[in-house]
Amino acid sequence: MAFLLSRGETLTVTDPIGEQVADLLAFRRDDVDEAISSGRSLDYAGRLFLTTGAAIYSNRSNVLLRIVEDTVGRHDFLLTPCSADTFRILYGDEHPHQGCFGNLSVALAPFGIVPDRIPVAFNIFMNVVVNAETGVLRVAPPLSRAGDHITFRAEIDLIVALTACSAPQSNNYAFKPIDYAIGMAECRPRSSSL
Repeated sequence: MAFLLSRGETLTVTDPIGEQVADLLAFRRDDVDEAISSGRSLDYAGRLFLTTGAAIYSNRSNVLLRIVEDTVGRHDFLLTPCSADTFRILYGDEHPHQGCFGNLSVALAPFGIVPDRIPVAFNIFMNVVVNAETGVLRVAPPLSRAGDHITFRAEIDLIVALTACSAPQSNNYAFKPIDYAIGMAECRPRSSSL
């Protein structure tokens, strides 16, 4: 789904069962050409794994989100949202489903964001292991357990899209729900489930 997140509001994404990935996108509300940027965020942080205190930068080097709490500490910002092509090429599916990319595209369409504008997602709870010698990437089971969560604070007014991931390897070959809540630090968040 996609929704508005205003400056100062928090978004908490919770894994209620464990080992479930969620893909997150964010766009500047008043100019959707500005979106989260894996390259800028990782470059400015100087590390691959972003956690509490880290900023999620835009393609224009503005901070869109800041991670204010994280009980897992391992998320991916390298791999693109899975798509029908992902399932065709990597998994050999003859009739693939739309995957995260398709889910995010449908959710963002009412905001005028077309599929070609979708960047690399912040893959919450995704555990991508990078071999330091060869650079080979391996998707391992998520480290998240029941009740683990990550909380972001919006630094500007945003359009946010979120989907539970449907790539088998990313979720240790079992698909589960993802919960989320929007609120302010001093207010009770409104909650929902994907």
